[in-house]
Amino acid sequence: MESRHQCNGKSAGIIVQENVSKESQMDKPIKLTEKYERNGWPSIKRPDLKPPAGWNLSLLTSLERIRSHALAPDGEAIAYIKDGESLSDVYLLPLNGGWPARITTDRTLAPYWDDEIPVWSPDGKWIAFSMHGHVHLVPREGGLPKKITDFAIAASSPRFMPDSCGLIVTVERDEADQLLLTDIAGCWPRALTTDATGDHWEARPSPDGKSIVYLLRRFDDLNRLDVVLLEVETGKSRTLYGKPSTRALSPKWSPDGQWIAFIAQEAERDEIYLVRPNGEGLHPLTNTGHDVTQFEWAPNGKQLAVIFNRSGAFDLSLVETESGAVADLRSGAGIHSNPNWSPDGLFITYEYESPLLPPDLYRLDLPGKQVTQLTFSNPPAMQKNKMVMPEIVSYKSHDGLEIPAFLYLPEKSNGAAILYPHGGPKDQYVFSWDDLAQYFTAKGYTYLAPNYRGSTGYGKQFERLNYENWGIGDTQDCLYGARFLQSFKQGFTSIRRESVGIAGGSYGGYLAICALARDPEYRFACGISKYGDSNLVSSWAQCEKRLRYYTEIFLGHPAVNTDFYLKGSPITEVKNVQKPMLILHGLLDTIVPPEASEEWVEALKRHDKVFEYKTYADEPHGFLHRKNLLDAYERMERFLDWYLLPR
Repeated sequence: MESRHQCNGKSAGIIVQENVSKESQMDKPIKLTEKYERNGWPSIKRPDLKPPAGWNLSLLTSLERIRSHALAPDGEAIAYIKDGESLSDVYLLPLNGGWPARITTDRTLAPYWDDEIPVWSPDGKWIAFSMHGHVHLVPREGGLPKKITDFAIAASSPRFMPDSCGLIVTVERDEADQLLLTDIAGCWPRALTTDATGDHWEARPSPDGKSIVYLLRRFDDLNRLDVVLLEVETGKSRTLYGKPSTRALSPKWSPDGQWIAFIAQEAERDEIYLVRPNGEGLHPLTNTGHDVTQFEWAPNGKQLAVIFNRSGAFDLSLVETESGAVADLRSGAGIHSNPNWSPDGLFITYEYESPLLPPDLYRLDLPGKQVTQLTFSNPPAMQKNKMVMPEIVSYKSHDGLEIPAFLYLPEKSNGAAILYPHGGPKDQYVFSWDDLAQYFTAKGYTYLAPNYRGSTGYGKQFERLNYENWGIGDTQDCLYGARFLQSFKQGFTSIRRESVGIAGGSYGGYLAICALARDPEYRFACGISKYGDSNLVSSWAQCEKRLRYYTEIFLGHPAVNTDFYLKGSPITEVKNVQKPMLILHGLLDTIVPPEASEEWVEALKRHDKVFEYKTYADEPHGFLHRKNLLDAYERMERFLDWYLLPR
C-alpha cells in the first residue's frame, strides 16, 4: 500500500533551507527555521490541469476581509477592522457617505476569530483597541494611536466607563486574567479583581458606573463560567449565575440598568437568561431549540437583536424582553453577526457573509426592513464566478451516530473528493464564506465538511461526545465520511474509491493525521495537516496557557488523565501511515506549537514515510500574510491534484 513515490532507503530526506525565522515568543529548546523538507519524491504540478475558468489562486487570496465593526454612539460612523495583505488595521466609515478613513497604519495581522472589536467611548470622542499586545486610544477626529497600558507587560479587552474617562483593561497576574481600572491618560491602575482562582473576562460597567458585571472562569471547573457583579466603590462581589459544568457568556446591562442579560448553556442549547443586579428574578428569555450566538439590547430596552444558529445558518431576529416572542428580521443560508443598534433604535448594522458572498458590513432600516450594503470587498472578477451553495447531508458513523455535513457538489465532477474537518474542536462548519471550498469545487472536486462529534450547534450532548475521546470517535466520523463519499452518486457525480483526500487546519489537521494513522482500510489517498497536532502530551506542555486550559476542558490534566492524552496521540501509530502527507505550519504559532509538526515529521522520517513539510517564519496559528497564503494554497492544490486525479 506504499505510495509509488516512496524513495528506497533511509537517507531519502532532503531539506531546502529558506529564510531564518524570527524568534518565537515562547521559550524554544529546539531552534526552528523556515524550511521545506521532504521524504520521497514530491508532488509535481500537473501541466495537463489548468485553473477553472474565471479563477486563480491570486484572485482567491486577494480578498481583504472586513469585520469586527462597532457603531459610534451617535450612529454616524462605524469603526471596523480590515485584514489586508500584511496588516489588520482599524478604519472609520462615515454612514452619511464618504470614504473610509484609516485609523491605524501598523496593526499586526490577526486572525478574525481571535481578535477584538474596537470600542467607542460613550461620548463618541475616542476609539480604543488592542495593538502590539497593549491597549491603544485614538481620537475620533484623528491622530496617532496612544498606548495607555505601559504599566503592564501586556493588556487587552478595553471597556469604557460611562464617564468616557475611566477604562477597564485585562492583564495577566499570578497566572490569572485580572481586571484593572485606568483612564484615557493611562494613569496608574486600580485592581478591580485579585482572585487568582480563575480568569476574569468580559467586563461591562452598569449605566451608572457603580457596578461591573463580568465572567469568572474558575480553574477548579474549566467547563464553568459564572456571571459575577462587582461594586466599584466597595470591591464587594456576588455571583449572579453559576452552576457546575455550565458556561455563561456575554453578560450585558439593559439600558436602564434594571436587568442583566447573558447566554447560558444550562440545558441542551445556548439560551438567553435575564437576572436582576441583586440576583433576583433569574429566568430564561428564549427557548427556541436553537443556540443563541450573540445579542444586543435595543436602546429602549424592550427588545434584543439576537443571532440564532439554525443548522449552521446564523439568522438575525428580534426578541421581546417581556414575552420572549421572536420575530425574524433576516434568515437563510448565511451568517449574520455582530448586530449594533442605532441610538434611536431605527436601524441595525451587522456583518454578513454566505457561501456565495464574502464578509461585508450592512445596514438594516427597521421600519421598512430595507438593507443597504456599506462596504464592498468582493472583487469584480470574483463576482462573475458562479458560486456553489452547499447542501446539508448526513451519514452514520461507526456507532450509528448521525453526522451532519456540508456538501459542495461540482457542476462537472472530476471523480475526486476532499473531506475537510473544521478546527476547534468546539466549533462548527456553517454557511460562511469558504473561498477554498469554492475553488476546489470549481475544479471539479466534491467537497465534504463534516460536523463531527464535538461540534457546536447540535446541543450540549453532541458537543460533549468527544470529551475524554479526542482522536477516537471523531476520527471514525471522518473515516465514515470517506466511506460516504466513496459510495456517493448523484446525477453525474460519482467518486472513485481511490480518489478521496483529507485536509484540515488546527484540530482538522490533527484529524487528518489521525485518519491516516488509524485506518487499516486506508480510505484516504493522501492527507494535509495545516498547523495540526500529533502528540497531545508534548503540545500541551509547549502551547500557551489558554490552550492548555482549553485542552483540559476536554481531557483533564495530563498528569491525572494520561491515558486520554496517549490514546489521542496518533504519533504512537505513525508506523501505520501508508499514504503521503503535506504538513504546513507557522513558526510563530503559540496555539499548536510548531514543534508539534516538527515532532510528527521526525516520526515520519524514522519510519520512512512519504511527506512534504513547509514552515513559515512569520505566521501564527492560521496563515495570514497573502504571500504565505498563496504559497500554502499552491502547495495544497499541487498535492491534491497529484495524488487524487488520474495520471
